[in-house]
Amino acid sequence: MTTLKGLQRSLGLWSIVMLGLGYMTPAVVFDTFAMVSRDTGGHVPMAYLLTLAAMLLTALSYGRMVSVFPTSGSAYTYAQQTIHPYVGFMVGWLALLDYLLLPMVNLVLMRNYLAVFFSNVPPWVFVVTLSALLTWINVRGIKSSSAVGSFFVYFQFAVILIFAFFAINTIAGSGSEEISYSTIFSLTPFYDSEMELLPLISGATILCFSFLGFDAVTTYSEEAHNPQKTIPRAIFLTALAGGVIFILCSYLTQLVFTDLSLFHDVENSSAPDIAAHVGGKSFELIFLLAAFAGAFASAIASQASVARLLYVMGRDQVISQKHFARIDQRFRTPAFNLKLAGVVGLVACFVSVEQATDFINFGALIAFTFVNVSVLAHYVWKLGKYRTVKDFITNLLIPGAGCATVIVLWLNIKANSFYIGICWALIGAAYLLYGILREKDFTGLRLADLQPVTE
Repeated sequence: MTTLKGLQRSLGLWSIVMLGLGYMTPAVVFDTFAMVSRDTGGHVPMAYLLTLAAMLLTALSYGRMVSVFPTSGSAYTYAQQTIHPYVGFMVGWLALLDYLLLPMVNLVLMRNYLAVFFSNVPPWVFVVTLSALLTWINVRGIKSSSAVGSFFVYFQFAVILIFAFFAINTIAGSGSEEISYSTIFSLTPFYDSEMELLPLISGATILCFSFLGFDAVTTYSEEAHNPQKTIPRAIFLTALAGGVIFILCSYLTQLVFTDLSLFHDVENSSAPDIAAHVGGKSFELIFLLAAFAGAFASAIASQASVARLLYVMGRDQVISQKHFARIDQRFRTPAFNLKLAGVVGLVACFVSVEQATDFINFGALIAFTFVNVSVLAHYVWKLGKYRTVKDFITNLLIPGAGCATVIVLWLNIKANSFYIGICWALIGAAYLLYGILREKDFTGLRLADLQPVTE
């Protein structure tokens, strides 16, 4: 296997947005609905609205940084080049916790969906088979991954529209003597006198998981046409489109499910209960197929993203260049990294949905925090671009507000996420110290300095 000059530029704006939405999985709103409704006291749409505000601010910061550093390293590269190489390594290391484990979360979801229909099959069979299939698709190239992911995203959209029809009829009282469509308009899912801020923010912290994908768009920078323009637009559009879908779907679901008594298992996927209640067993089958398609599309995109982050870190020689900076000669993809991600995904044999989502929020919040800090470091501290009104807003006010909103999420992160993240951080810090003592170069390579590596 030989590394070529780099990854192949084959993606336009729409392809990248579809990869981002596939990564985000629009149907995931139904999987986490019950647990977030429990934590927020029945205000899931409001929690999504708060999360969307924080994500859009951070999306703008991602756009600012990718226009300067159009590489696949994402938050790792930004922190490395604008703050300090050691900081960049730790950001990349902690972001790996998010990127490496998100395919696992999707495998957990798909395992649960298939178990509904094939209860006699051991769950590990589903996980192993699906992980192998995902890896095979991604190794064959990013265009193949984008095409498969786009098909599944369109399928989700179609089924979500059908769900909206059933949900509106359920809310309006279809089948009863009096049907009133005015009941679909209510402020209660967004606000009532019993709503509390801290539980709402706690729910928003969980919902960060739903938005993972808009940030991963940056990992396709070296495969995008005109990345300085395409990637910033794709980041913002992905976050905005996903947020609107999440808010509308959770609003209708909240009006249907005014309490948790209709859910069989709050800690695992609530999608089957939602589908069966609004549309019956027949719709449950179609709905679960769409949910499965969404998780599959997200798994494809997330596996592709972590492989590219590992590729950049290997290319920068902060982790093994021999293993992680290799490009498959035939498909021009980081095949070793994809296979590694496939193996890590096998953890899905042993965990629940709630445990799986706990694993990844720490790394995501680290990445979001340091992207905002990188904008401040680069544009304000290094370049001094904050004196005009435009520069003050784009380079200081927006990233500052992005930092503030992410810090609020930090203060409400679940204990499990925090402990897992700290353990992973200690491992990374030990590796960093070892590298420093061995005089390893953590400064990274600029695009102009890149050379092919042959094994």
